[in-house]
Amino acid sequence: MATSSDVFFELPELSGLEVAAGTCSATLRANCSYQCAHLAKPGRRCRLLQGSLEIAPITPLAALGLISGTCIPVVWPSSSAADRHPLSRAFASIKADGGVVTWGDARAGGDSSAVASLLTEGVVQVCRTSHAFAAIKADGGVVAWGDAGRGGHFLGVAPLLTGGVVHVCGNSNAIAAIKTDGSVVTWGNFGRKGGSGDSSAVAPLLTEGVIQICGSYFAFAARKADGSVVTWGDVVGGGDSSAVASLLTDGSVHVCGSNRAFAAIKTDGSVVTWGFAGGGGDSSAVAPLLIEGVVHVSGNSHAFAAIKADGRVVTWGDADRGGNSSAVAPLLTEGVVHVCGSSRAFAAIKTDGSVVTWGFARGGGDSSAVAPFMTEGVVHVCGNSNAFAAIKADGSVVTWGFAGRGGDSSAVAPLLTEGIVHVCGNSNAFAAKKADGSVVTWGDAGSGGNSSSVAPLLTEGVVHVC
Repeated sequence: MATSSDVFFELPELSGLEVAAGTCSATLRANCSYQCAHLAKPGRRCRLLQGSLEIAPITPLAALGLISGTCIPVVWPSSSAADRHPLSRAFASIKADGGVVTWGDARAGGDSSAVASLLTEGVVQVCRTSHAFAAIKADGGVVAWGDAGRGGHFLGVAPLLTGGVVHVCGNSNAIAAIKTDGSVVTWGNFGRKGGSGDSSAVAPLLTEGVIQICGSYFAFAARKADGSVVTWGDVVGGGDSSAVASLLTDGSVHVCGSNRAFAAIKTDGSVVTWGFAGGGGDSSAVAPLLIEGVVHVSGNSHAFAAIKADGRVVTWGDADRGGNSSAVAPLLTEGVVHVCGSSRAFAAIKTDGSVVTWGFARGGGDSSAVAPFMTEGVVHVCGNSNAFAAIKADGSVVTWGFAGRGGDSSAVAPLLTEGIVHVCGNSNAFAAKKADGSVVTWGDAGSGGNSSSVAPLLTEGVVHVC
């Protein structure tokens, strides 16, 4: 199981795609390989590499100089801040045949009956907003459902979503899709100071070259193949990056969001931040620690945590929500390999499999109640709004935080003692996928913590939960 959140770690899940015999067509792009990877692991984000360089979906294969039998490394990062829960109250699972099962708050996308006929097969990725979902099918077409104003309907851009989509990303009220040619299509909420469903203000910059999109609550940031970053949406919440524009023209290798700010890692390991100052947009207090050596950044609602190459952690943003980690500072000076946020706290996994937590106590920042279970063997941590769930090497799960939102998993404890390979959190609940393809849920019943209405569909064959 992968324990990293992006390719900057040494521990991502790796595989490879072999180049078929014959010369690559001058017009064939790497998206064909991305589609193969998506079919192999539906629902999972992936990145293709050539040496230390990332191959974008828009890259012409002929330009890579590949020969028959060449193996292209594929990285499947585990769930991370890049896929943060946008306060959703529903879940969607992809099954081995590409069908989709949904449950939870019907108004938030838990009821997909209106598009059921389009979700019986072929789905390779699903993303969500606070009240809707969007799914990519193997042919590159998109299906959306849920609240129409928050991404569940894309009538205005429908002709652009019939094929060629390689990735979809949601924030609270809108969705952005990357196409094979690196262009971007957006839909959803158009309010909130130039809401992020409307990208017309930066449309000329989104016609090609985009390889990553990240959402804050009401804004998006798109990273391009040339290392530049384009932003739009709520001007206070990260949609306006003009204050740091000169630092975002090249060299960006990853972008991460909190609810109201963004942080970009550059090739030299430095970090650039923008957006609402109190939400992590102002990192001046720790600036000397962010000029080099950063390999990963994770965001929660109002703060960021950065891991450096030597395994230490640097935090900034709202002090009460994890921006101040001084209470556990001696435990964060080395050996950290993964950091995950709930809305108001952080949890860090160390090389020995132990876990360190900080931030709002009731939101998961205080893990003392389960401390004996987290001194070793933890391989992954997932957060929701106010709780965490940790997977251990033996496949068991440990939970803590606000009891009613998934911090208390005692009702399903016998089902969480072994075999868990993935955990996903939404606003108030968790869903865990087992090695046998079944799913276990807990937390707030109305938010998907109770999946009894679709239980017969979740006993086997599930390959991903969002």
